[in-house]
Amino acid sequence: LHSWGQTLTYHPHLHCIVPGGGVSPDGTRWISCRPGFFLPMRVLSRLFRRRFLEELRVAHDAGRLGFFGNLAHLAKPDAFARLLAEVRRLEWVVYAKPPFGGPEQVLAYLGRYTHRVAIANSRLISMDDDRVAFRWRDYRH
Repeated sequence: LHSWGQTLTYHPHLHCIVPGGGVSPDGTRWISCRPGFFLPMRVLSRLFRRRFLEELRVAHDAGRLGFFGNLAHLAKPDAFARLLAEVRRLEWVVYAKPPFGGPEQVLAYLGRYTHRVAIANSRLISMDDDRVAFRWRDYRH
């Protein structure tokens, strides 16, 4: 889960691996999915949104989520329900593509993101007691 983009603006997003198959029930072999097994992106987006928000609600109801600072009010069931209703109305973007190589390339690609910090040392230009300057790219323009 990342909550930022290159410019450090709020941009929550996930990187996931979806296997194209699974282990047989007896655990002895890999069974590949038929070609074209992915759902259409719009269906996948809405299904993911529904399931994700359902699980968030379950976690909230069970007291497994913590809220601090200016988000402390979300600990209250009515405030959390309003937030879920608000984000449920948004279109969530889901993008999926077949692997661009084998499993090693997929893991290398995702590995670059799973242990990333918001500002890598290589992006730092200067800093003092009051400011930090860093390089960034505006991918949208």
